[in-house]
Amino acid sequence: EEISASLLAMAIQEMGYPAISLTGWQAGFLTSSAHSQARIRQVYPDRIRREIDQKKIVVVCGFQGLSRYDDITTLGRGGSDTSAVAIAASMHADLCQIYTDVEGVFTADPRKVPNAMKLPEISYDEMLELATLGAQVLNNRSVEMAKKYNIELEVLSSYTKAPGTIVKEKVKMEKMLISGVAKDTDVARLSITCIPDRPGMVFKLFSKLAARKINVDVILQSVGRDGTKDIAFTVAQNKGQEAKEICEKFADNVGATGVDYNDDIAKVSIVGAGMESHAGVAAKMFEALYDRQINIRMISTSEIKVSVIIDKDDADKAVSAIHEKFFPKEG
Repeated sequence: EEISASLLAMAIQEMGYPAISLTGWQAGFLTSSAHSQARIRQVYPDRIRREIDQKKIVVVCGFQGLSRYDDITTLGRGGSDTSAVAIAASMHADLCQIYTDVEGVFTADPRKVPNAMKLPEISYDEMLELATLGAQVLNNRSVEMAKKYNIELEVLSSYTKAPGTIVKEKVKMEKMLISGVAKDTDVARLSITCIPDRPGMVFKLFSKLAARKINVDVILQSVGRDGTKDIAFTVAQNKGQEAKEICEKFADNVGATGVDYNDDIAKVSIVGAGMESHAGVAAKMFEALYDRQINIRMISTSEIKVSVIIDKDDADKAVSAIHEKFFPKEG
């Protein structure tokens, strides 16, 4: 980050424009102390303002800051996008532009789905769901911050001058049935069978996972039978083995019969504010999967999204089938 910022400032100066590069701490980024996963606490943009007042183009290193103990910290995945939004918020900017390798937010990954369409605009909530569910255009932390401080985002290509996608609170265009299809292959599923069907079992399990900072996503609990029940849930794949160890100890302690682990799966999701006012959206998604003979292992829903867990080998085929069902090819 620092080398890139310095080189960019030098290149701008060679073009005849005054420029300066600043590290995260020079730019006023104060963060938590969680190294490699620090959260931005505050941005004091006084130095940035002074340099701008001197008619300089300011290049700031993203992804980094300073803790209250004066230790250098890094922000983790998506830290540069989040840094840009934090600066925009602290400067009360009207717009924050994020330049990336695609021309905006598409209804699906255009590299996998050739007829994916670029969206002219999308709401914070829809973009946040897509980012959380595997769309890699924007990091979910940057969208959360933009929504919190009501900063409009524009996603643009670094390689073309085509207009991008605006991410904002209220979308003027008529709500589409869905805004996009996303895929996430960083998923592992764990299931515990024959857990005693009595109060407190679920709490005991998930409190142990929470204590190890393991986030749980899709959860499925069977109807109790013969005094027992089954629980299945998904976690990020890099936390899978750790979660499996916790589940095995839990199963031994409560007398459950077994733990099954599977990381050869994927999560495919549809997102759209239009779901709130249209019936049959989930059925249409399931029909697309049935037409391609793709088996659904788990289902999760909210007001504006439906997610399914399927075999990883079927993920790309599922995305194409669902996209074709909701966005049929013209002609």
